[in-house]
Amino acid sequence: MLDIKAVRQDPEEIATALAARGFTFDVELFRSLDARRKKADMESQSLAAERKRSSKQIGTLVGQGMNVDDAKAQVNETLEKIASQLDEQTARAKVVQAELDELLLATPNLPAKEVPLGSSEEDNHEVLRWSVPPVFEFEPKDHVALGESLSLLDSETAGKITGSRFTVLYGPLARLHRALIQFMLDVQTRQHGYEEVYVPYIVNRESLQGTGQLPKFEEDLFKLRTDQELYLIPTAEVPVTNIARDRIFEDTELGEFGVRYTCHTPCFRSEAGSYGKDTRGMIRQHQFEKVELVQMVRPNQSERALEELTGHAEIILQMLELPYRKVILCAGDLGFSAKKTYDLEVWLPAQSAYREISSCSLYGDYQARRMRARWRNPATGKPELLHTLNGSGLAVGRTLVALLENGQRQDGSITIPEVLQPYMGGLSEIRN
Repeated sequence: MLDIKAVRQDPEEIATALAARGFTFDVELFRSLDARRKKADMESQSLAAERKRSSKQIGTLVGQGMNVDDAKAQVNETLEKIASQLDEQTARAKVVQAELDELLLATPNLPAKEVPLGSSEEDNHEVLRWSVPPVFEFEPKDHVALGESLSLLDSETAGKITGSRFTVLYGPLARLHRALIQFMLDVQTRQHGYEEVYVPYIVNRESLQGTGQLPKFEEDLFKLRTDQELYLIPTAEVPVTNIARDRIFEDTELGEFGVRYTCHTPCFRSEAGSYGKDTRGMIRQHQFEKVELVQMVRPNQSERALEELTGHAEIILQMLELPYRKVILCAGDLGFSAKKTYDLEVWLPAQSAYREISSCSLYGDYQARRMRARWRNPATGKPELLHTLNGSGLAVGRTLVALLENGQRQDGSITIPEVLQPYMGGLSEIRN
């Protein structure tokens, strides 16, 4: 959530910054709500002061000749009227504050100054390319054809069990999927100092609001039919980042580089609005797996932390020898809560295109303000908002797709990267 003090100071500047990402911020509505809230607060304070003064009038009235019982009755009558007015004013203030909160909760983060202008992914800027896409002496197959020819990938059975956008994996392909998860977690915990965590796959409304999925993106979520407002997680970002909700970290808890968590979870998304897109195979599914990277850092560390976190995701692609490119998203393509994002896009031979496999984002204090996630600054002794970051390290299903397509041979067999072979019991290839 944006800092309301900054919005008050120059709402037009905020509106201009948000317009770069295609969002219209209603300045007049904000000013109207904020003025009503301020007026309600002032009237409540005035009534509270009047109540305090009135409660001291008994002695004055008695001194003027009124008997004690009559003085108490008169003062109590006045206090009851003030209390009723104060209750009404407090109720009005709550309504206005709720409207103001609703406006700010529905307002996205401000893009960082270095984020390029643009309205869609076509305007994203390429930062680098790593490795060269493979050249085949045959027409490369997509991952579905490869998996089906090996009798290891089955969308038809998944459709019978559940419906569209699900997949069943068998044997060595299921094992390769599991191997990727273990490999990714090992690299992040052993090489990059992340602490592995295990978290719930079901979260409440407050958690989704804290990271910015609610209220705006409710249609993208799977909501459980219970007497509580519970949802399946769309990403591990939600439960892992909410570890910091309503918490104050001591500076010593942050260590040199802040808090670093990594977590493997399934993710569940309704894919609302994506009908007709990537319906074949494992590119865009309702259920998929990710290894997530989450950091909570001091504000002066966050820019460097984004570069490092993105590098932690890149190293997985490099170790797997998968060609990829890194792009910085333009303002119009940023996620709702992000102020700056790098996308990593892996090469898929069957599509002759780079496709997103990881988004690494800096949120500044936007999520922390919604979650009340803070650290105690030793220089002042006061709590201050943390900065949060996260990224996929990586999306497991899309990594599997990339391995199948880039590692395919003409006979339909698949080469297993050397770094994964110990996780596969020494298996170096998958074949019939």
